Amino acid sequence: MSGQLDTLPWGEDPLDSSITVSMLSDSLDRAGLRSQVLASRLQPLVPLTRATGRARTALFVPDDTIDPERPYDDAIDFIDGSQPGDFIVVSTSESNASAFWGELFSAAAHGRHAAGMLTDGNVRDSDKIMALRFPVFAASRRPIDFRGRMKIESQQTTVHIGGVAIEPGDLIAADDDGIVVIPHASEREVIEFARERARAESTVLAELLAGATLRDVWTRHGIL
Repeated sequence: MSGQLDTLPWGEDPLDSSITVSMLSDSLDRAGLRSQVLASRLQPLVPLTRATGRARTALFVPDDTIDPERPYDDAIDFIDGSQPGDFIVVSTSESNASAFWGELFSAAAHGRHAAGMLTDGNVRDSDKIMALRFPVFAASRRPIDFRGRMKIESQQTTVHIGGVAIEPGDLIAADDDGIVVIPHASEREVIEFARERARAESTVLAELLAGATLRDVWTRHGIL
């Protein structure tokens, strides 16, 4: 690769609907990246939700101080700084102290054409977020506001969720099966593997539905 990063143009979504998170997981394995699936089972608020985008990260930590004049400044700056295609990633170290995300944050991110949001913490206003159809993946739900409980400590730095390090710009893919993180430097290779797998699985599916045995298709294609 002549020493260049194996990346795709920023803002490009290279994943069509035939490529699933499971295919990407297998493709990461094939590329030797075997620890890129979040161990945390973050659930989509809306079943059958699918979202892909590039990580925009924030670290959320305990804090009991309140600025009565500007209690949300850091969160406002973080969300207002999002770009089309960003997948907002909020690490809380699995905190249950409060929610971080709700309806209005979702509306703002949706209006800025962010791809989605994931957190290992809580969200609130679930029904209203679902009505917006903005893709949100979270550990749980809790109605408590974060003022005087938590704050954003850093933005656009490496965060860890579910045992996976997530760098700003990494490609995130999420659906009902789980969430994968494709390192920015490896995405072209992994996506090409996934495209190959999608084409092969289409053939395998047709053969199985036509009566072929699992042994037959495994022998022919090496895919199950």
